[in-house]
Amino acid sequence: MNSHDIYLISPQIAMAVLAGLIVVIDLVVSDKRLVSAAAILGLAAPLLFTLILWFDAPDDNVGLFGAFVVDKFALFFQILFVGVAAMVFLASTKYQERFEGFRGEFVALMLFSLTGMMLLASARELITMYVALELTSLPAAALVAWLRDDRSSEAGLKFLLMSALSSALLLFGVVFIYGFTGSTFFSEIVTRIADMQATGVLSADEPFGSYALMFGVVLLMLGLAFKLSSVPSQMWVPDVYEGSPTPVAAFLSVASKAAGFAIVLRLIYAALPDPQVSMDTGNLFAVLAAVSMTVGNIAAIRQTNIKRLMGYSTIAQAGYIMVGVAAVAASAEGGGSSSGGPQGVLFYLMGYGFTNLAVFFAIIAITNRTGNDMISSFAGMAKRSPLFAGLLTIGLLSLLGFPPTVGFMGKAFIFSSAVNSGLLWLAVVGMVNSAASAFYYLRIVRTMYLDDADDDKKIGGDIPLTLATGLTATGVVVLGVAPWFLLKFAEIAVEGLAIR
Repeated sequence: MNSHDIYLISPQIAMAVLAGLIVVIDLVVSDKRLVSAAAILGLAAPLLFTLILWFDAPDDNVGLFGAFVVDKFALFFQILFVGVAAMVFLASTKYQERFEGFRGEFVALMLFSLTGMMLLASARELITMYVALELTSLPAAALVAWLRDDRSSEAGLKFLLMSALSSALLLFGVVFIYGFTGSTFFSEIVTRIADMQATGVLSADEPFGSYALMFGVVLLMLGLAFKLSSVPSQMWVPDVYEGSPTPVAAFLSVASKAAGFAIVLRLIYAALPDPQVSMDTGNLFAVLAAVSMTVGNIAAIRQTNIKRLMGYSTIAQAGYIMVGVAAVAASAEGGGSSSGGPQGVLFYLMGYGFTNLAVFFAIIAITNRTGNDMISSFAGMAKRSPLFAGLLTIGLLSLLGFPPTVGFMGKAFIFSSAVNSGLLWLAVVGMVNSAASAFYYLRIVRTMYLDDADDDKKIGGDIPLTLATGLTATGVVVLGVAPWFLLKFAEIAVEGLAIR
């Protein structure tokens, strides 16, 4: 590793150093509220290095022996990760009092997980991708079990076991791809697949041109499905969301999902651009998208626990995002207008980040006072806590895709890209599922505004939590009314991908 490599990886180094400093600060300060404050302020360092790389745009942006790339696509996700972390730390300042003796470790583990996500977005080699995934998942498993009660411990164990299973599938996929192409580097995989296509090694009569390549790609994508919270690796989601600390559920629902989609998009564009391989990959994601959104929405209808409901909602939302991924892979041109291609996926991910954080933060504010995660406990919340009931409603309407929220704009871009890529049936399935999701999203709204409360005591939130919820809910509305800035941001971000 030389100085240039250190420059390219400086945001990740800054994030890891910040995690270590948080542990030291936790040891020397008596007022543990300073730990969260130090973490929020310290995030300025990785953000600063990210912005320097964004505006500097070095010509030689490949480092670590070719396994790591710093392009605006990766930097887009790094900015997203830093923003999510800042909002989660701000919103959980009061919540962290539940584990006062382990506050520093809680924050540090989240920062280490973020380091892995930032590495994952820049990976251009399969082994590097795997190592980054493990760095992301192992700290997250500890965070899920942080409450140390029966439900939290069970959730942590399920998360760890499913993570191990998905890692095994992913490694089998890596073995197949390496055995077929002789390389783990994305650029070399592209070249060797192209050579095989030119020499007739790949057969038009076989899926992906070869059954060996098919098994590799399918196993790789099934392993990554764990990070996406999609079928068939979705079983852990509702249990983990219900048993884990609510800030951890919020963190996983946004940051972890975004990291998974970042590496999936890079694989499609940088490693699997062959038209036949890409078309079959698109068909695979189309099926997974349809099944994920349907399974998530049907299961969510029956839920009575709001955190568990949000778990199934996350599975459904993963299905919607995968509609865009399927459209990207199935498109003959790969890029496209601002309403299609990968920029639509990036827009949805950023908008979903604002939306889901607003929902989870409002849930934290309400359940912190009621001590109850059941949907029935939200009855009369419009009178007891009109501010948080209103902010929660904004978030739920955005998840539903109701105008003028960012969720509506995101689904419009995603579904239109599917239609433009010849996946009309998938867009129809998505719209039907969106309509079906109104049942459980609006049921929460109805409970808050129409049902009578058992207790008339007013509910408020601490200042940091109120600020975080207000900021994210404001983003939901602003990006829904004026989405063009975020679309342009996403369009610039995808310019670094290897468009076929």
